[in-house]
Amino acid sequence: MSDPKAFLTSIFNAAVAAADPERTIRDHLPAKPRGRTIVIGAGKGSAQMAAAFEKAWDGPIEGLVVTRYGYGATCERIEIIEAAHPVPDAAGLEASRRLLAKVQGLTSDDLVVALISGGGSALLPSPAGSLTLADEIAVNEALLASGAPIAAMNTIRKHVSTIKGGRLAAAAWPAKVVSLVVSDIPGDNPALVASGPTVPDTGSREDALASISAYGMKLPAAVMAHINSPAADAPNPGDERFSRNEVHLIASAGVSLEAAAVEAKRQGIEAVILSDAIEGEAREVGGVHAAIAREVATRNRPFPKPVVILSGGETTVTLRAPTNGIRGKGGRNSEFLLAFAIGINGTQGIHALAADTDGIDGSEDNAGAFADGSTVSRMRATGVDAKAMLAGNNAWTAFHSIDDLFVPGPTGTNVNDLRAILIR
Repeated sequence: MSDPKAFLTSIFNAAVAAADPERTIRDHLPAKPRGRTIVIGAGKGSAQMAAAFEKAWDGPIEGLVVTRYGYGATCERIEIIEAAHPVPDAAGLEASRRLLAKVQGLTSDDLVVALISGGGSALLPSPAGSLTLADEIAVNEALLASGAPIAAMNTIRKHVSTIKGGRLAAAAWPAKVVSLVVSDIPGDNPALVASGPTVPDTGSREDALASISAYGMKLPAAVMAHINSPAADAPNPGDERFSRNEVHLIASAGVSLEAAAVEAKRQGIEAVILSDAIEGEAREVGGVHAAIAREVATRNRPFPKPVVILSGGETTVTLRAPTNGIRGKGGRNSEFLLAFAIGINGTQGIHALAADTDGIDGSEDNAGAFADGSTVSRMRATGVDAKAMLAGNNAWTAFHSIDDLFVPGPTGTNVNDLRAILIR
């Protein structure tokens, strides 16, 4: 094993390839309708999903899909709109309006194919009642800073929206809606991916209010008034408007982790999967993973060396107070890995990669970063204090200082985070 970074990158690439839309969509094409076929979608992988669907579908189609800036794909019959993520903008607001308009006036002979992937929550702002885009932005910023798990975030989001929580599918009634979902949600509940624009769930206003209270979120008064009113109620899964709909999970973290394990074994390294649904504060999860890696490296237990330890899921980051008024740079994967690096400091034979499978960790251009037992000392040599960087949510800056950021670019899919720890 002369190049641990190359090995870890190959593991990441195998996980991403397992969620490739061209591979997964071909296996889930719906039956052709008597009427029109309308393709809609939202998410960081939805443009590539649209291109794959267009290539596989041999009948007439039309449609509209929204994705993050820079994540577009070339389509001939499906229009691709780009908008902001993780904080919504006016382009996303216009995309939501046009998506809702796209499914108006359909009949029971028509088919709507919804291509849904992670990131769609921010890309589909559509404030309910008297709420404004500014209100929805404030909600999103509060959610991102709260440390709440993604399921709680999306339950709140769907109660301030006219498009989430199944409302987009309800608007398409009586057309049949077939949702093809790439899951970035621990547990793979399709109703929580992108806050479920075409897939309702049973999460209630009371659940949303409980999460707001539990995580100490400060939301605008107008938002709280709306969530406290019956007008915020989302459609129930038993609603007749969903009676003909189908939902297919076409890619997930679990499948991608299995593919990563197969690739490791192909290269002669045993692989173990801890879980595909790990949640919690990124720095704390990083500390736990570091303890496991140290145990293997120093005591050859609970897994014999050499081994690559794999895990997935979605951790969270609670933003601390800015240092001197300056907010740190980073995302959950780089924060996880900085805590991990501190935990394995000085331990030889450990190399790790933590990265988001969509190619972007937080708001910077990296998917994550690499770390090993020398990371902290190499940072110190450049004048960077790893613990101070972690305290200030500044993991991007820390890894940038030693050129250990991982920047694969947009991948065209999104099955949550991948963590690969090689113990030699």
